[in-house]
Amino acid sequence: MTAPVLPAPAQRFVDAVNAADTDGFVATFTDDGHVDDWGRVLRGRDGVRSWADTDAIGQGAQMEVLDAETDGDTVRIRFSWTSRRFTGTSDGIFVVDGDHLASFTIPPHS
Repeated sequence: MTAPVLPAPAQRFVDAVNAADTDGFVATFTDDGHVDDWGRVLRGRDGVRSWADTDAIGQGAQMEVLDAETDGDTVRIRFSWTSRRFTGTSDGIFVVDGDHLASFTIPPHS
């Protein structure tokens, strides 16, 4: 199975998670970018770093994108996530802003 092709900033996000590279992860976002995890929004580089520490890289996360669909600057994905905090599949939405991410959202399951 071939991995879905993602825009470069989204792929750098995934690669940084899997490499446990917090600085690289934070660098994928714009200065005012944010993570929205089920309605808990963490803004700016400090907020993004906080989420990486508490929910992702700091929890030993590994991420595999299972499916991706790009429409303009929005990339909707289905991904597998394994960590000490959460293990399972989820949906995600990247919003790309040039060479960076404006946001990454994990919407609540319906």
